[in-house]
Amino acid sequence: MLTVNSDEHYMEQAIKQAKVAALKGEIPVGAVVVCQNKIIARAHNQTELLKDVTAHAEIIAITAAANFLGSKYLKDCTLYVTLEPCVMCGGAASWAQLGRVVYGAADDKKGFMRFGKSILHPKTTIEYGVKEEECSQLLKEFFQSKR
Repeated sequence: MLTVNSDEHYMEQAIKQAKVAALKGEIPVGAVVVCQNKIIARAHNQTELLKDVTAHAEIIAITAAANFLGSKYLKDCTLYVTLEPCVMCGGAASWAQLGRVVYGAADDKKGFMRFGKSILHPKTTIEYGVKEEECSQLLKEFFQSKR
């Protein structure tokens, strides 16, 4: 059983968003933004739907959270995302000054960590590997179905 307000609980919510993306034919990446133990934004990849290469789950979630709070800075927020953010999304997290980024599966090809934590805001902390197997499996199954 997951403890409410735990990293695992919030990652499970991001996984639910990733499953929505997969059902819509999108790469199954989901994200949630949490502030003061409350989910203030939920998103999934929408690059196919919007025909927009920037419509990653993280970008959509960051925008929704900023709109919810009425601030472009998300210093007291945590972004939970099922896949390690790409460099573009890492940059967005930096500009938003997110307090924390938590991701599930690593992305050895496109993930921001190929270039190091310095992409993020200096005060942003990172956690990774939360529900990694489940996050990775969603991606593996999606891409296997496309072959």
